[in-house]
Amino acid sequence: MSVCELYSRYTRVWIPDQEEVWRSAEIIKDYKEGDKTLHLKLEDESVLEYPVGPSSNPMPHLRNPDILVGENDLTALSYLHEPAVLHNLKVRFLESNHIYTYCGIVLVAINPYEQMPIYGEDVIYAYSGQNMGDMDPHIFAVAEEAYKQMARDEKNQSIIVSGESGAGKTVSAKYAMRYFATVGGSASETNVEEKVLASSPIMEAIGNAKTTRNDNSSRFGKYIQIGFDKRYHIIGANMRTYLLEKSRVVFQAEDERNYHIFYQLCASSNLPEFSDLSLTQAEDFFYTCQGGETTIDGVDDADDFEKTRQAFTLLGVKESHQMSIFKIIASILHLGNVPIQSEREGESSSLPKGDEHLNHFCTLLGLEHDQMEHWLCHRKLVTTSETYVKTMSAQQAVNAKNALAKHIYAQLFNWIVQHINKALHTTSKQHSFIGVLDIYGFETFEINSFEQFCINYANEKLQQQFNSHVFKLEQEEYMKEQIPWTLIDFYDNQPCIDLIEAKLGILDLLDEECKVPKGTDQNWAQKLYDRHTSCQHFKKPRMSNVSFIVVHFADQVEYQSDGFLEKNRDTVYEEQINILKASKYQLVADLFQDDKDAVPPTPAGKSKVNVRPAKPALKSANKEHKKTVGHQFRNSLHLLMETLNATTPHYVRCIKPNDEKLSFSFDPKRAVQQLRACGVLETIRISAAGYPSRWTYHDFFNRYRVLMKKKDLAQNDKKLICKTLLENLVKDPDKFQFGRTKIFFRAGQVAYLEKLRADKFRAATIMIQKTVRGWLQRLKYQRMKKAAVTIQRYTRGHLARRLADNLRKTKAAVIFQKQYRMIRVYRGYQRIRRAAVTIQAFTRGMFDRRAYRELLLQHKATVIQKHLRAWVARKNFAKFRSAAVVIQCYYRRMKARRELKLLKIEARTAEHFKKLSVGMENKVVQLQRKIDEQNKEQKDLKEQLAASAVTHAAEVEKLQKELEKKRQNQQDDNQLTSLQEEIEHLRAELARAQDERKTIEDTYASEKLQLQQRISDLEDENTNLKDEKEELNSKMILRSEGDVSQSAVKENVQMQKELEEERARHQNLVKEYTRLEQRYDNLREEVAIIKQTPGHRRNPSNQSSLESDSNHPSISTSEIGDTEDVIMEVEEAGLEKAAMDMTLFLKLQKRVRELELERKKLQNQLDKKEQQESKRSQAIEAQNDTSADRDTDIAYNNLKRQELESENKRLKNDLNELRKAIADGTGEDNPDEESNRYALLLNQLKTANEELEVRKEEVLILRTQIVNSAQQKDAEKSVDSETSWANSNRETEQDDAIEAYHGVCEANRLLEAQLQTQIREHDEEVEAMTSHIEALQEELEKQQQVLLQAMQLSPEAQIELGLQHEITRLTNENLDLKELLEKSEKNEKKLKKQLKLYLKKVQDFEAVSPEIVQTERKQHELSRQVTVQRIEKDFQGMLEFYKEDEPLLIRNLILDLKPQLISGTVPCLPAYILFMCIRHADYINDDQKVHSLLTSTINGIKKVLKKHHDDFQMTSFWLSNSSRLLHCLKQYSGDEGFMNSNSSKQNEHCLRNFDLTEYRQVLSDLSIQIYQQLIKISEGLLQPMIVSAMLESESIQGLSGVKPTGYRKRSSSMVDGDNCYNLEAVIRQLNAFHGVMCDHGLDPEIIQQVFKQLFYMINAVALNNLLLRKDVCSWSTGMQLRYNISQLEEWLRGKNLHPSGAAQTMEPLIQAAQLLQLKKKTQEDAEAICSLCTVLTTGQIVKILNLYTPVNEFEERVTVSFIRSIQAQLQDRSDPPQLLLDSKYMFPVLFPFNPSAITLNTVHIPASLQLDFLNRV
Repeated sequence: MSVCELYSRYTRVWIPDQEEVWRSAEIIKDYKEGDKTLHLKLEDESVLEYPVGPSSNPMPHLRNPDILVGENDLTALSYLHEPAVLHNLKVRFLESNHIYTYCGIVLVAINPYEQMPIYGEDVIYAYSGQNMGDMDPHIFAVAEEAYKQMARDEKNQSIIVSGESGAGKTVSAKYAMRYFATVGGSASETNVEEKVLASSPIMEAIGNAKTTRNDNSSRFGKYIQIGFDKRYHIIGANMRTYLLEKSRVVFQAEDERNYHIFYQLCASSNLPEFSDLSLTQAEDFFYTCQGGETTIDGVDDADDFEKTRQAFTLLGVKESHQMSIFKIIASILHLGNVPIQSEREGESSSLPKGDEHLNHFCTLLGLEHDQMEHWLCHRKLVTTSETYVKTMSAQQAVNAKNALAKHIYAQLFNWIVQHINKALHTTSKQHSFIGVLDIYGFETFEINSFEQFCINYANEKLQQQFNSHVFKLEQEEYMKEQIPWTLIDFYDNQPCIDLIEAKLGILDLLDEECKVPKGTDQNWAQKLYDRHTSCQHFKKPRMSNVSFIVVHFADQVEYQSDGFLEKNRDTVYEEQINILKASKYQLVADLFQDDKDAVPPTPAGKSKVNVRPAKPALKSANKEHKKTVGHQFRNSLHLLMETLNATTPHYVRCIKPNDEKLSFSFDPKRAVQQLRACGVLETIRISAAGYPSRWTYHDFFNRYRVLMKKKDLAQNDKKLICKTLLENLVKDPDKFQFGRTKIFFRAGQVAYLEKLRADKFRAATIMIQKTVRGWLQRLKYQRMKKAAVTIQRYTRGHLARRLADNLRKTKAAVIFQKQYRMIRVYRGYQRIRRAAVTIQAFTRGMFDRRAYRELLLQHKATVIQKHLRAWVARKNFAKFRSAAVVIQCYYRRMKARRELKLLKIEARTAEHFKKLSVGMENKVVQLQRKIDEQNKEQKDLKEQLAASAVTHAAEVEKLQKELEKKRQNQQDDNQLTSLQEEIEHLRAELARAQDERKTIEDTYASEKLQLQQRISDLEDENTNLKDEKEELNSKMILRSEGDVSQSAVKENVQMQKELEEERARHQNLVKEYTRLEQRYDNLREEVAIIKQTPGHRRNPSNQSSLESDSNHPSISTSEIGDTEDVIMEVEEAGLEKAAMDMTLFLKLQKRVRELELERKKLQNQLDKKEQQESKRSQAIEAQNDTSADRDTDIAYNNLKRQELESENKRLKNDLNELRKAIADGTGEDNPDEESNRYALLLNQLKTANEELEVRKEEVLILRTQIVNSAQQKDAEKSVDSETSWANSNRETEQDDAIEAYHGVCEANRLLEAQLQTQIREHDEEVEAMTSHIEALQEELEKQQQVLLQAMQLSPEAQIELGLQHEITRLTNENLDLKELLEKSEKNEKKLKKQLKLYLKKVQDFEAVSPEIVQTERKQHELSRQVTVQRIEKDFQGMLEFYKEDEPLLIRNLILDLKPQLISGTVPCLPAYILFMCIRHADYINDDQKVHSLLTSTINGIKKVLKKHHDDFQMTSFWLSNSSRLLHCLKQYSGDEGFMNSNSSKQNEHCLRNFDLTEYRQVLSDLSIQIYQQLIKISEGLLQPMIVSAMLESESIQGLSGVKPTGYRKRSSSMVDGDNCYNLEAVIRQLNAFHGVMCDHGLDPEIIQQVFKQLFYMINAVALNNLLLRKDVCSWSTGMQLRYNISQLEEWLRGKNLHPSGAAQTMEPLIQAAQLLQLKKKTQEDAEAICSLCTVLTTGQIVKILNLYTPVNEFEERVTVSFIRSIQAQLQDRSDPPQLLLDSKYMFPVLFPFNPSAITLNTVHIPASLQLDFLNRV
């Protein structure tokens, strides 16, 4: 591409300018080769002829297309040069208010001088986990890239922050450390990240000061090394400092200040604890008032000092050390005010007597006043022969005093840094680290001294490292893409570095001159001239002999040699240091010890880089043995470079936009100076030397396919298409290279392609415009032609009518004589006309009626068609439905037939049960006979009772007769009289009592009537009041319906809001509790891991806990929990405190012993079971020869027999308990009152006993029937098999013999079984006794051991030990007795309850009518004999389990359960099973069982969720089950509020004895925890898809254009294999979530809340990325985003989730998409935006408008004036300050009561759950 093509008309260029550095212009005339000038038009429309030439005036720089202006990455610009970089930064800073911009790997940060809301935690979390370049440039993006590379590559990282004073280096470094502290917070509770951040205010106080360029300028360099462990949590930090500006302590320029700590201390001098410092205002001290103003606008020194003290405290600095630090700082201020007087014409000096500042100085430092007063004005000279003291002049004394002050402050500074490092030091092993280097940038002033020389030397070293790293990255990129490349020539500043640090360089000559006794700055400068004049980087000024010039990489700097030697020596007299060493304060003395005593501690954690202290302490104050400042700085700089070279560096270059500190003001001159100095332009130059523009094949194809031909687009290989296009368009093959995944372009080629693309679009636009304009002109011509023809027609008509009128009048005048004839014709004409009008009227009416009739007919036909079609549709529907029903019926019939066939097959194998029915009928008859016998016996008993009553009456009469005889024999009539009187008195009392009773009854009746009357009156009154209230309410509503409704709505909204807030607070507490609980579990696991070291001996506590997790469920979960709680209490309280609580300790020991015994017992039982199973399996194998039918019959009969035997045993137990209860009751109650009841119960007991006997007979009958059935079966088989017998008699005899034989065999088997049972019981008793004996032996051995130990002790110890054992024994006995007492109380309650039940049964039995019994007897007599079968009881929806089976229940139903096992059963089956177990525990009134089961259930669910913390299916499964269990506890609680929708059967299943309200709350909290875990899992799965699917994927193909990209998606910043998702992937994931939750039976309300939360998260993540990414803020993205949102809304409607409010949570994203699509030009557009975007905040609207970027050059950017107009209209809004949405916010969840329609007795338990130990009740 030739120069003429580039510099053609309309091309825009950059020309140099004195004011703006570079100025834009447009070429107005094509350039031709040989032209001496370029014809340009400036932006102010003025014309300029710009001279060009081959050497003196090169061609001006070309300007990038507007579409590339404002890019996030400067390397994305097509033309890479200084004006393009400067313009891009200016546009981003001023128009978009973007302070960060990438320049390759460098982040350019411009100081806005204004607080910006882009550093909150929400922004940190938004950048966390993102690739560098995916979001807008930010310091957080650089920090995240460093953190990610450290974790991914396991290599240490460094962030180098540089820039001149006031550019914002300290703030940038602070934000980077804050990011690491937030993202990589410490795993322990040491809060290391807070300590790291707390070091900042301390270092700013002692190392920062106000300068003319910056109010908070760092006057030292620092490198903070943040250490991370293997999990990449912060574990510690270390700080190194470089070149503190000590001269600021004693001198400040105008408008500058000393270090902040001096002013902070003076501002807080009025505090009582600082009264001893004798401080006043800062203006009163010489060291703080030299700069003039001592305050800074907007800064409160007292408040900052309080923050500094808090930081000291947080870092562990003691109060005493803090006061010592403040005393030292105050002493420096007092030292500065010590006056020095000149004496003897200036040859000597002295101090005034009694100077208070010197006194304060010595007092604060604990020094000898006289010695310090003497050595401030004298010095000691040591020669080889003698030592003598010499006086100093006043100037020398002042210099010595200032040197002392600087030295004291420097030593204090180093001491504070060391103690900060100690506080940040960690003993843990450091896995890796990230270093943050905050160091001064290149400096050049009017007068440059030793400090500027060292600073620029450091920047030379850093620039060299930066250049080599940038070159290395470019090389890696080319090699990765397999691009052939040549060596890029870049600036190497090694010669300049050699000039400074090489042998006999500037620093060496300076150190050599410092060793010379009479060395001066002039002599050193002369040596420099002599040595380095020939060096190209060294120059001598023409007009000076005391200065020199060094040509640095950024600029050449002239240094004044005055003061170089003194600053390099840093001389402090040894006598003054010795006085400080002798201070009576230890801290002051320690500051000035030798190097061996002051070596800072090295970090214990090992890393890949050996870290050494940056600035070693001074060996001695003696100037002959001390290293120079330059030497120290060079060594520390070498250490720093070693560290940086061993890490992966990341660069942040801070730019100061203006010197006036104005917010968002840009000075191009100052910016260009800093860009040249910080190496940004060098990065641009290196990039431009290679292939700076890089495009992927896909993006290049999408962007430039308009330049391709149709035949090229027909190919499928995009890479080949791109190659063909480039070869046709760019003729020079060196201008581009094809990489493996990208196309690389030279600088300017993308702009050329953009120009071709724009030309193609411009040509197409012109063609479209031409065609449209021609079409419009044709339309206009046709309209004009049609209008002209119409005008002509009407004009000609008018002329013709006027001519006709003239002719008619002429003709009328000529033929006037024919008037008569005319009248006659006229009259005829009128008659004809009237007839014609009449005909027309009737004709038109006929036509109208005909049309109306036709319309009416059409309407009726339409109605008929509508009804007919509806009828046909309904008929078709009914036909289809009937057909479907028929198909279903046939299908169901087919399935039923199959099942019937299977049942018939099974029935064939059990045909012998038909013969058993005969035995059952006999059984019924036999039972009827027994009932008759019982009735007969009852009659006999009644007759006996009557006879005994007659006998009793006879005996009573006999006794009365004897009594009368005795009375007659008695002669004492007075006694008889008294007895009669007593009888009369008793009768009177009886009568009186009866009267009183009657009176009370009457009173009660009357009061009852009165109360009823009163209640009826109150009800009537209440009804009247309600009616009046309704009338008043209706009137009030009619009067003020609008106001009341609004107030009610407001109150309702307010109450709803308060409810939501309260619920949110509660759920946040639950969430915090869950987090703390998880934290507690993690700590417990860590403690357990720590304890499991080699040689560890298990103690009883962890042994019991281990046993509780074994396969032998010896105790319940609640008991395990109690034991573990006790163990934890003992461990937490310690041995001393545990020894005090002897009862707790003994109880723990006793529990351990019981658990051990129980474990052994269960182990024995398990061994027995295994033996029995093996024997049984052997027996089964031996009987495999018998037929399957016989096995089935015998198994069924055995099962029936076992059931009857268990029923008999249960009846016996009930009988014995009833007898005991009756005996106890008779012993306690009055026998006279309970005699009748006792007799009745005895009769009932006899009946029950007889029933027991009957049951025994039934068992025997069944056993005989089993034998008979087996014999008959064998007989049938034998008959079938032996058909060759002669006659039927023989067959009968053979059958009888076989039956007899089988009967005998069966009897033998039964006897053997009984014998085996007895043997087994005997063995069990023997083993139990054996185990008991073994336990006693163990106890005896323990006692013997204790006795032997006691015999070896002293008598006092023996007594104490004996007392302790006696206490233990008594405590154990008390505990045993207490347990027995509790058991007896429980048995008593149980027996009382059973007694009540039996009393109720007796009453019910007595209430049965004898007639019914007789009727039943007759019916049974008429029926034939059948066998007796027990009718099974109805299932009551309860499941019984034993206490020892509880761990097995929890394991099978919760811990080991997989949702797939019960996928085909009732949803939430575990919840129903658990509730049925709770029901049974409630039914038997066992509160301990209820408590244990619920506690074990909750703990089991927590264990499962902890184990599967990232499994959505498992979490959803247990959320549904926990919520269903909660609903069951409510539904069956017995509360009327929860029983409204229950059926009568469900009401029968309600709990009876316990109120489980507290457990409902615990389950509710558990459900909230599970819900939060479910949301966390789903968000973790969904969040990586959101940005790619919602913002990046092309849902509408071909809509979005592709812009040139820079750092974004470069291979160096991306991880291989990054996934790209589309909207279909998100919808698939949502479908998966919805399907899993629906399959698990989760409540629809909860599902709606889940998706509301997920859609809010989608909205928040997408909107936050939109607000932080410039590349997606375009019109096409808005269209894509709106389409994606509509697809999600459609999905919500398809799943019937629209009422959940999920769509409303997307409203901010919808408005953002609409904002991207709206016009943004006029005032009306601004008003439309303000009225539309009601949910978005003002900051978000302005941010989107600032980020809006046209994809094509035909779009226009949003102007600054339009954005200001938007801000002005929205200034009245009260929006929250944060910019981003809180993606972590969680809506409060609500679990509405959702009763189940399933009755508990219909729940089926599948065998796959292995819950055979549960018994249905």
